Amino acid sequence: MEYWKLPPRVKVLEALSAIADNRIKLVSDKEAFVTSSLGDKTYHVKWDGDKGITADDNGSVYRGYLGYPSIAFLMIKGLLPYDEEIAMALKGVKWKTINEKFKKYRIVEAYVKEIAEKKGVKRDKIDNFIERVLNEIKNKKFYKILS
Repeated sequence: MEYWKLPPRVKVLEALSAIADNRIKLVSDKEAFVTSSLGDKTYHVKWDGDKGITADDNGSVYRGYLGYPSIAFLMIKGLLPYDEEIAMALKGVKWKTINEKFKKYRIVEAYVKEIAEKKGVKRDKIDNFIERVLNEIKNKKFYKILS
């Protein structure tokens, strides 16, 4: 069995943003389509009802980490923590645009934290939430399934 690698920290925030933007369309209890922040791409997520999940986003396919479409799906299913306040503070973020502008996830993370902070969400709350989600991903050991 092959397990998903931990995603970059910023992917947790990207997942929250996808939920806040209503970009996740559940097809069934175990399947969803997630639209990108610019609306130009749609990713397919499938879940086995346990800890097996797969998606066709770049992070999942090319880097082997649990991508933001899967994280968002698992949040909706209640398998990963979700935070409404942080999600709403990240509503409308155009991830592809800022990823291309800043090139480094560390810088992108700092930038979106600034956005959230201007909307009243403290950085330490965001950092604590990211750590909580990453620990859950690590502890639950989600594995890859064949789509």
